[in-house]
Amino acid sequence: MHRGGHPDAGPWFRLLDRDRRLLALLAEHKVLTTDQIATIEFASVRRAQDRLRKLREMGMLFAFRESLYGGGTSQTRHALGYLGARLIAAQRAQKPPAPSAHALDLERLACSPMLNHRLGVNDFFCALAAHRNPTRHALSNPAQGLTQWWSERQCAEVFWTNYSGDDKLTPDGYGCWEQDGRTVRFFLEYDTGTESLSIVTAKLTNYHGFPTDRFGILLFSLHSARRETGLRTALRREVSSFAPSLVIATTSRDLTHPDGPAGSVWALWTPHIGDADTGRLRLADLPERGPRILHHASTPQPYAEAAFDHFDPTIQDLLYLNKTRSTTPSSIGHSNDETGPAHFDDTMIEIPPPDDDWA
Repeated sequence: MHRGGHPDAGPWFRLLDRDRRLLALLAEHKVLTTDQIATIEFASVRRAQDRLRKLREMGMLFAFRESLYGGGTSQTRHALGYLGARLIAAQRAQKPPAPSAHALDLERLACSPMLNHRLGVNDFFCALAAHRNPTRHALSNPAQGLTQWWSERQCAEVFWTNYSGDDKLTPDGYGCWEQDGRTVRFFLEYDTGTESLSIVTAKLTNYHGFPTDRFGILLFSLHSARRETGLRTALRREVSSFAPSLVIATTSRDLTHPDGPAGSVWALWTPHIGDADTGRLRLADLPERGPRILHHASTPQPYAEAAFDHFDPTIQDLLYLNKTRSTTPSSIGHSNDETGPAHFDDTMIEIPPPDDDWA
């Protein structure tokens, strides 16, 4: 336990690069299971278990499991321990959390009714990140595959069009998938089947009011094929209210593919083609939308090579369309230093034209 007035940065230097990537991911995405961590960073689950146990003993991680009805427990879930949270705050030149506040946050996380939904969203992105696992894949170009993974919180901080905060967009996640020279940016809506389809389709109102097509396409991950069919039928009923450029793709999680959500599991839906049978497409074959960024592989945050800043002039031109571009108010105190949002000095942004085949 850290004691005031007696700093000790030694534990940070006993961490491997892999450990630091894991702490950074947990700082943003809050919780990952053992299998999810093994999928993105380790050669096997057993190796992951051994290292995670050591990190728990060091105080870097907090682990918890859920007792299951009928006996047994869930898979172990991992979150930032207090020492891990302190070191991440120090590395980012941020104020560390108070021990009591951090303990309360962990209790709320473990008891949250949204925990399974959060784990499901993270599982979707981990399945994509698995294609960049350095212990399983020798990549000639490491900046391929999943090059952006933003949480709902990060989306709310970037995807807004006025300072009142009323126009924030909060998908379950935002990502960028790069493969075979194609760059597909997407917003993710992860459906667990607990809401009616009318509530699910009502979420599209937020995407209609936002320049969605300038930043990506909209993906729906449904829990079953029946649910996916129902959603596509509901979309057809709502076709008159859709923006003509909005592109949607759906999949059901009972579809299995060796490449997971990167494989041929996506069915395209647009107001132009409606519910016509287009077959199942790879994620990389879906329409390209949004800014294309020439980036470098080395970034402070994992899976952030293709990330951008709300205050980048090119991004603000996309957000504000024909309106006067916003200026940064002094009250926000935005900067591009180590305490502010990620900024890439060597980044160049261009806006590709929409794919002619899907216009």
